[in-house]
Amino acid sequence: MTVSWKQKWLLVLSVTVVSTLHAAELRQETICKWDEYIRSADAAMQLRLQPGHPFLWIDEAPDRRRQLRGGEILVNSVGESSMKRVPNGLIHHWMGAAFFPNAKLDDVLGVVRNYAHYKDYYNPNVIDARSIQQTAAADRFSMLLMNKAFFMKTALEGEYQSSYAAAGSHRLYGVATAVRLQEVADYGEASEHRLPANEGSGYIWRMHSITRFEEADGGVYVEIETMALSRDIPAGLRWMVDPIVRRVAKGAMTTSLRQTEDAVSSPSRVAAAPSVSISNPVAGFVQSFAK
Repeated sequence: MTVSWKQKWLLVLSVTVVSTLHAAELRQETICKWDEYIRSADAAMQLRLQPGHPFLWIDEAPDRRRQLRGGEILVNSVGESSMKRVPNGLIHHWMGAAFFPNAKLDDVLGVVRNYAHYKDYYNPNVIDARSIQQTAAADRFSMLLMNKAFFMKTALEGEYQSSYAAAGSHRLYGVATAVRLQEVADYGEASEHRLPANEGSGYIWRMHSITRFEEADGGVYVEIETMALSRDIPAGLRWMVDPIVRRVAKGAMTTSLRQTEDAVSSPSRVAAAPSVSISNPVAGFVQSFAK
């Protein structure tokens, strides 16, 4: 296949970026700003549970439900910029939404909480995943993710905790956060090794997500709001890095939602996750994960 000039240009830029980014260490002032941002995002989720406020992001614009039922997947950055600068770091905040026709809430939960099959559902980005502890409304699990960005041979090993709660009739939401993230350098090579937490390239230091589900219109609406903390980018490189990061982030979320829909609709799907009761609304669920 012939490589276009655009692909060559992107390759040159990516290699340039990698070569100029030395190892980084997460600082306490960056963590404090991240914790503050997550508290604000969790508070905004709580506001969605109150009367008079839309539970779903798609209901903030008139045509979004119609677009989703037509098969589109909507992905947008949250706020004025996709990369929000904090001291020595960047916060990335994205929103994605999809509609899974002919699905039930239990069908969707049977996929998103079935961690043992993540490597099948989300191949090739998820190398391995497993459940550590699981109850009716809370999970603890691990995942090994392959970083495809910037042609790096780096994997990300993490441990996560998530919780789910009802938000009224046929509505559910969940919050997940990474409690440990470690880069695996030279993944798949003889020199493969794990770096200490908060050290390494800094392409992801923290992760947090809020997911909303609503069973309606003959299917399930799924929204995922993801936040990640990464190292800062030198000012002279931001003009070239920003469009690359936006493209990678938007593409990753679109692919993840599409893969989830495929898994939910697959006749061979194995549903192994505990069910979550949605008969009564639950308030006050989202917790702050400030360290």
